[in-house]
Amino acid sequence: MLVNITDLTIEELHQQIKSKQLSPVELTQALLQQIKNTDSRLNAFITVYEEEALAAAKVAESEIVAGNIKSKFHGIPIALKDNIFHQNHLTTMGSEIHRNFIPTYNATVVDKLVNAGAILLGKLNLHEYALSITSSSIHFGPVKNPWNLDKIPGGSSGGSAAAIAVGSTPVSVGTDTAGSIRIPAAACGIVGLKPTRGLVSAYGVYPLSWTQDHVGPMAKNVKDTAALLEIIAGHDEKDAVSIDAETTDYTSHLDGDVSSLTIGVEEDYFFKDIDSPIEKATRNVIQSLVEKGAKVKEVKIPALKDMDWAGFTFSVSEASVVHYDSIIERPEDIGEDIRGFLQMGASPASELYANALKVREQLIKEFTEVFNEVDVIISPTLPVFPNNIGEVQTLLNGEKVDLLPNFIRLTGPANITGLPALSVPSGVHEGLPMGIQIIGNALDEKTVLNVGYAIEQLNLMEGRKPKI
Repeated sequence: MLVNITDLTIEELHQQIKSKQLSPVELTQALLQQIKNTDSRLNAFITVYEEEALAAAKVAESEIVAGNIKSKFHGIPIALKDNIFHQNHLTTMGSEIHRNFIPTYNATVVDKLVNAGAILLGKLNLHEYALSITSSSIHFGPVKNPWNLDKIPGGSSGGSAAAIAVGSTPVSVGTDTAGSIRIPAAACGIVGLKPTRGLVSAYGVYPLSWTQDHVGPMAKNVKDTAALLEIIAGHDEKDAVSIDAETTDYTSHLDGDVSSLTIGVEEDYFFKDIDSPIEKATRNVIQSLVEKGAKVKEVKIPALKDMDWAGFTFSVSEASVVHYDSIIERPEDIGEDIRGFLQMGASPASELYANALKVREQLIKEFTEVFNEVDVIISPTLPVFPNNIGEVQTLLNGEKVDLLPNFIRLTGPANITGLPALSVPSGVHEGLPMGIQIIGNALDEKTVLNVGYAIEQLNLMEGRKPKI
């Protein structure tokens, strides 16, 4: 059976490029054609670097032919979320105010990708300033879910997830402040990792909430996610919160062995108010891991009762500081949903913010105590399915509920604590994918990724992918 180039994994692409079965130019041409074939319906891209990408592919091809292979990403095109600065290239943040913004420097992750020999393919659509979860930009149009074009793809990294799902970029770098990598990963049936805070530099990424912003990899599968993390992780003196921690060969730990794993299950928060098919799929996955030797331990994290308002306080207060001048000077150029959000936090009560800091301290303490007893905490990624584009509510077991608080409810705790969290597909229900979340201890990405890899080996997707 013929395999479409756009379906190949990073490892497969690397091997074919290395053995000269496939050239970077051929691969770039195939991806550009896939963008042309799909993006008029998806709207995942804001900018495509067609001529530049082909020129870079020719350079990469010459380097590889000469035996100078920089990494397994050498000669492989990658598209980036459009809040990541690319020197001398349009970077819009999905906004009207920055519609024509040209950064004068690269984000650190861009430098790392270029140094690894990757070809930058273009910039991907997102929710305005990464400030919400539908990726329905009023300025650049909504990104559509490739599994059902009437549905949202999640956000804010919705363009990244949709493009990966249809193979118009093999991987992407996204950002995550309350779930913006994991939410669209779950909604679009791909893999997304929010690493430990500071493991991947956020320098050169437009800020949303500086205490909760993270940068991380998104890909078709866990191995590609791990491989991309190896490229973009590492200390960066330009990022004040970057940690000087030893990075590792994350892919070498992917053996799927969970025989000594202890899974934490927190029923009161992470399994409360979950749509029935999603809850069933998650519990079935946990049982499958138990059958492979894992143990389950019920845990309690009482401070999660204050998680929702504390996370919201950080996000709205800090985002309003970032956008203060725009709120005052150009409110009409900010989308109505985002404008209200920012104006709400323009004058946060210092007492409320101080109390949110106390909640964060308690959450970190309680999660740390739990990780003395378990290796990971498993939950659904999303408690509900994506809604239709333009709607603000979705269904939870047949009842209408507000989308935003439900979409970020299970992903937010990993942002406020800075812990690593991975979303991997847990199956498909009535044509829409579901995701399962694995939260790990700080800097224990290798365990989180390996649990994700073990889940991936269950073949829950059964080869299904979007039909667009």
